[in-house]
Amino acid sequence: MTQAIIREVGSLKDDIDAIVASASRIILGKDHVIRLALACLLARGHLLIEDIPGVGKTTLAHTLAAVLGLGFQRIQFTSDLLPADILGVSVYDRDSGSFRFHAGPVFTQLILADEVNRATPRTQSALLEAMEERQVTIEGETHPLPAPFFVIATQNPSHQIGTFPLPESQLDRFLMRLHLGYPDQAAERALLKGRDRRLLLKDQEPGIGFKRLLEIQALVEHIHVADALLDYVQDLLSYTRNSPRYSYGLSPRAGLAILSSSRAWALMLGRSEVLPEDVQAVLPSVVGHRLHAPGEEMEQGGLVEDLIRQVPIP
Repeated sequence: MTQAIIREVGSLKDDIDAIVASASRIILGKDHVIRLALACLLARGHLLIEDIPGVGKTTLAHTLAAVLGLGFQRIQFTSDLLPADILGVSVYDRDSGSFRFHAGPVFTQLILADEVNRATPRTQSALLEAMEERQVTIEGETHPLPAPFFVIATQNPSHQIGTFPLPESQLDRFLMRLHLGYPDQAAERALLKGRDRRLLLKDQEPGIGFKRLLEIQALVEHIHVADALLDYVQDLLSYTRNSPRYSYGLSPRAGLAILSSSRAWALMLGRSEVLPEDVQAVLPSVVGHRLHAPGEEMEQGGLVEDLIRQVPIP
């Protein structure tokens, strides 16, 4: 790593703190969640937010788009939503005598897939290529998506009426899963006494543009990972594959997700190398939706905590 990159990484902390502070004026009492969401974006991943309605999932997506100056589209997922409603459709143009592609709302920089598990599995899968390849294929023609491309999907708890569970292959496409939860008492009081969050969003000035964001994303790849840190990540993966507490172990893709998230977290703290504390900070959000206990449909509480506790730092 060159000294120029080290200096640039060190100077980014104030910019990151300013972005988090701007978002925190709209999403009250959730600084850690905002930082994790931003780390997910910087690591070029996609974010799944699971919680009950009304705790600010949609507002968080709007806020990130506003403070970062990104193009934004919201798709409300329903049971009758079709893949073409997301990706777009080719329409015959009589003047030219040919079909012309009309892009769907997925062609934006930050897309909010609201209540994604209310749609059918067929419609859910329409996002898979877009999330993995940053492109969509319509009638044999490939269309690249804009950069950066960041999907924030929200889902209601699976026990609520009218939901379809996300298949594991699609869950694995999300770098992180977050829970917002209820605000603490002080934050809720400020929320009740303050202005409407949507009005605050209209007044929000973007902190950085998408070009600067792309530069920061490129810097994440230069954050140093020592061999000892790689040993730690491999030990974490190995423990999940050999422990009877887990129905199956973490995949190599999960290991790459841990590393990219840890790099982004270290960069946000102004450091040019990853420490074990960075891995532990992002681990619950990165592997919580990838770990399951035998015989359980959903992951049991404490699986990630047990993983951190049982695997020693080299």
